[in-house]
Amino acid sequence: QVQLVESGGGTVQTGGSLRLSCTASGGTFSGYTVAWFRQTPGKDREFAATIYLGNKYPYYADSVKGRFTISRDNAKNTVYLHMDSLKPSDTGVYYCAAGRPILGSIRQSSSYGYWGQGTQVTVSS
Repeated sequence: QVQLVESGGGTVQTGGSLRLSCTASGGTFSGYTVAWFRQTPGKDREFAATIYLGNKYPYYADSVKGRFTISRDNAKNTVYLHMDSLKPSDTGVYYCAAGRPILGSIRQSSSYGYWGQGTQVTVSS
């Protein structure tokens, strides 16, 4: 069974950058679509980015497009989320997820069966 572990969260000032990592153990990412979601207290988990079929098909939420970059290194069993120009509204717990969503459902958290424990990102103003 695939287990996911996120790392790289922290506190940065507005405009700063962070790189999150998600590493799989007990299995590989091969054949899985991997996504990043984020959540703030009292709100539903929000889709941020996903990557499908290697690095060929990244897809982003409008709120992060142009600022976040998702990539994967299959040899290291790791997916990254590089975040630039961070805003206070990017604050939250970031989760990576793996699954095999059908076309049209990549933004839905229910499409992913494997989740990490989350890593906190705080952007101060």
